[in-house]
Amino acid sequence: MQISLQLEGLCKDFIEVRNKTMELFSPLGVEDAVIQSSDFGSPPNWHIAHVTWFFHKILEKYSVISISLKGDYDLSYLNSYYQKYGSILKKSERGKYPRPTVLQTIKYRKEIEKLFLDFLRFDTINSVENPSGLIRDIQTAINHERQHQELMVYDFQHYFSRFVNENDNYFPKFSFSIKPIKKIQKEMIEIPGGIFVMGFNGNGFCYDNELPAHKVYLNDYKIDNSLVTNKEYIEFIESGGYQNYRYWLADGWDIVIERDWTSPLYWNFDKDRNRWIKKDFRGVHEIRDYEPVTNVSYYEADAFCKWAKKRLPTEAEWEKAASWDPTTESKTLYPWGNNAVTTEHANLLETYIWHPTEVGCFPKGRSHLGCYQMLGDVWEWTSSEYSLYPGFVSRFEEYTDKWAINQKVLRGGCFATPTKQIRNSYRNYFKPHERILFSGFRCAMDA
Repeated sequence: MQISLQLEGLCKDFIEVRNKTMELFSPLGVEDAVIQSSDFGSPPNWHIAHVTWFFHKILEKYSVISISLKGDYDLSYLNSYYQKYGSILKKSERGKYPRPTVLQTIKYRKEIEKLFLDFLRFDTINSVENPSGLIRDIQTAINHERQHQELMVYDFQHYFSRFVNENDNYFPKFSFSIKPIKKIQKEMIEIPGGIFVMGFNGNGFCYDNELPAHKVYLNDYKIDNSLVTNKEYIEFIESGGYQNYRYWLADGWDIVIERDWTSPLYWNFDKDRNRWIKKDFRGVHEIRDYEPVTNVSYYEADAFCKWAKKRLPTEAEWEKAASWDPTTESKTLYPWGNNAVTTEHANLLETYIWHPTEVGCFPKGRSHLGCYQMLGDVWEWTSSEYSLYPGFVSRFEEYTDKWAINQKVLRGGCFATPTKQIRNSYRNYFKPHERILFSGFRCAMDA
């Protein structure tokens, strides 16, 4: 009975995630779908084919049904990182091989979807030797597609900023900006240290790199109740922040000089009107002072903190600030508690706002300790290196384990993160120079 109920939920999630991906993809023309506008990103056509290939590999792994595709597909193009599946096409080359075609990809998606839904039958699953392992693999595949939905939005933003007319409105669903009910006073929240149990402690799905829960020791510290805003970041820029090596880590300073960084990605200075502007899903507009700064690298976040005489929080400090309820002396799954995320709690993909909202929005999402917008709006850089927790056991080889080197941890999700993907313990990781993701930060300091 339990497996039957799990399968029913998996079928629902599978259909939902597949439809959501195509909803994001459908407004694109063929020319848009095969463009790779940066080495960091991928053509949208590749995204929707690759996530299908991921489900295809699960069907092959359990091989309880015959998989014979009607089309003639060169599926080697779709292997992104997995050495066990043979040759890997270099990421920066994906835009040079627009195969399968968009029509072939859509056909491929439909064929795999039919096979997968046929597979998700109780009598079929019941014949599998390790049904709990299979269920974990399917959950991983569904969440993998959710991750690619977010990555697609990063790529859309980059493509939009370079190629699309500023008056074009890409998204069929586009909410108006919202304003905070009242301005919040920026302050630092004092958080007591001591032993803190870090990691996932819920009952649903999580990635293997959120496990196992383990004890860490924290000193007393302070953390900002709100994210760093554009207004604050402009003060850093105008004080010469990008011209003063003293604020920068050596590798970061090298990149500032080499790439001529003078502001966050997508920003430009309008000399005629003496104002900072940017191009995003709203078109070209003046920078909004009280929106969180976004599209900044770890190096930029770290430099700002040094300029402000503060620092970035560690990921353990971030997680405690997001999850600790001092009343019950326990952790919760989300900053506000264990109740499911709604559009009243956080600015995530399903709000369809498509940009960070001003600090102080979503007061119902405030953490027990008084921090705003710890989920949604922008990913938050931490000072922690991405490493695997003590006692880590891989659940899906080459998925989270092989990346535990030379990357920094981000927490909290952003306005492009699917709602079902996010929780306090969810760990993201990127290289410190990368800023195409919707990344921002809040500051911390020792108490």
